[in-house]
Amino acid sequence: MPDLNPLYLTPRIEPVARSVLDDSELLRQLVDGLGSPLNIVLPDLLEANVEAFRESYRHHRLRGRVYFAHKANRSAALLRRLAAIGDAGADVASLAELQHALGAGFGPERIMATGPKSREFLWLAARTGVIVNADSLGELTDLAALVAEHRLPRVRVMVRLSEFASQGVQVISRRSRFGVPAGGLGEVLDLLEKHREELEPVGVAYHLDTIGWPEKAIALEGCLAALEECRSRGLEVRSVDIGGGFGVNYLADGAQWERYTSELAQAVLGRREPMTWNGHGYGLRNEAGTLRGVLGLYPSYRPVSGPGYLDQLLEAHAPGLRRPLGSLLLDTMYDLDIEPGRALLDQCGIVLARVLEVRDSVIRLDCNARDVSLEEHGVLMDPLVITADKSDTAKAFYLFGNLCLEADLITRRQVFLPTTPRAGDLLAFVNTAGYFMDFSATQALHQPIGRKVAVYRDGGAWRWCLDEQYWPVHPRAEES
Repeated sequence: MPDLNPLYLTPRIEPVARSVLDDSELLRQLVDGLGSPLNIVLPDLLEANVEAFRESYRHHRLRGRVYFAHKANRSAALLRRLAAIGDAGADVASLAELQHALGAGFGPERIMATGPKSREFLWLAARTGVIVNADSLGELTDLAALVAEHRLPRVRVMVRLSEFASQGVQVISRRSRFGVPAGGLGEVLDLLEKHREELEPVGVAYHLDTIGWPEKAIALEGCLAALEECRSRGLEVRSVDIGGGFGVNYLADGAQWERYTSELAQAVLGRREPMTWNGHGYGLRNEAGTLRGVLGLYPSYRPVSGPGYLDQLLEAHAPGLRRPLGSLLLDTMYDLDIEPGRALLDQCGIVLARVLEVRDSVIRLDCNARDVSLEEHGVLMDPLVITADKSDTAKAFYLFGNLCLEADLITRRQVFLPTTPRAGDLLAFVNTAGYFMDFSATQALHQPIGRKVAVYRDGGAWRWCLDEQYWPVHPRAEES
C-alpha cells in the first residue's frame, strides 16, 4: 500500500554530486565491475570547500592554516588532492596517517600530529619535523626524551588544553579524555622551559566534542589567556588551534526535519504507529505517558554550518572580555588554525549499495551497517533510488544489511522512498565522505570492505579511477 503521508528526509545535493547521480549508467557499470558496496569520492570539490573557509579568514582578517582531519576518510585521492591545494594542511592522528600524508605530498610544515601517540608515532613526527599537538605532560616528556636521545632538531609543539573555567554565565563543560586541564597550565610551562633545547612551543589548542558554540567560545577565550601566560614566561607562541566540529547541513528541507522529529516523539508516546524498528526511540522514551530522555541525533538540518559556523563563533563575544573573539585574535595577532573533518568533505562522497531483496516493508542491501554508518553517527537522511523502472508509489521500508546479525540495520527507522526499487537496483547514500564511508568499515564474516573510486571531470565527461591510482595530475593527451 502506498503511504499517503510520507515522512521524507531529503538529502541536500549540490550540482556536481547531482550530475554524478544523474549518470545512472556509469553508476551501474561501476558497481557491476567493482562490487557492492562501492564508495565514490569527488576530489575536485575539495578546493571549493577549502576556499569557503579561507573566505571566512579573509572576512575576519585572520591568518592561519586549515588542516583536514584525516580520520574522517581513508581515501588516498582526497588526501592527494588536498596536498595540491595551496597551504591546506593535514591533521593526522596515527602513525599510519602520518605516513599517508607524507606520501600524498604534504610537506612537514603542513602536517599536525594529534591524538594519542605511540613512541613510533612521536619519533617519525620528530624526525620529519611536523608540528606535534601534545595531549599530556607525559607525551611532552616522552617527546623531549626522544629528541635528546636521537639528537633531533627542536620539535614544534602545541599543547592541547581542556576543562576551561567559564566567567560570568555558567556553561556546562563536559570532561574530556584528551588534553591538559587549563588549570594545570603552569606545570606545562615549567616542563617546556625545562626542555627548551628539545621543544619549541608554538601555541595552544582545544578540540571539543560538541556542536554548541558557547562552550567553544569559553575554550577559545581560555586559550587566548593561556597564550598570554606563555608569552609572560618568554615563550614565543603564535597560534591557537580550535579543532573541528563545524558541522554539515545534510538535509534540503528544514521543515521535513522538524516534522520528522515531532512525529518521532508522538510515536514514542504511542500516539501514532511506530516509525522505528522495535520502537527504537533515538534516546527518547515513554514514562507513564510523559516523554523523557534526550534526542540522541545529529541535527541533520543545520543551515549554519561549516564556514558559517566558524563565522558565528568568531563573531561571538568572549564571556569574560565581552568582545568578539575574532577581534581579540586580530588585536593579539595570533594565527587561527582549524581542523575540519566532515565540513571539508561536504558533498565529496557517495556510497552505492545493490538491492538484494525487496519484501513488503524491508529492503535487504548488499552492504552492512558499518559500510554506510549513518546510524552509528546519528545522521538521518534518505538514500536515492537508482532504477530504470521508476514508479511514483511512495512507500516506507526498513533497510537491512547483509550480515547474519540481528543488529545489522542500515537504518533503525522506516525510510520513505518515492520509488519502490527492485532486486538489482541501487541505493545511493549521498554526502557520506565524512565519517560515514569507511571510518567503521570492517571485514566481519569475511565480507569485503567496499572498494573506492575517484570520479573527476575531464574534457566535459566524467572519468574514474581506483582511489589509490588517483593523483592530481591527469595523464597528458597523446599528441596526434
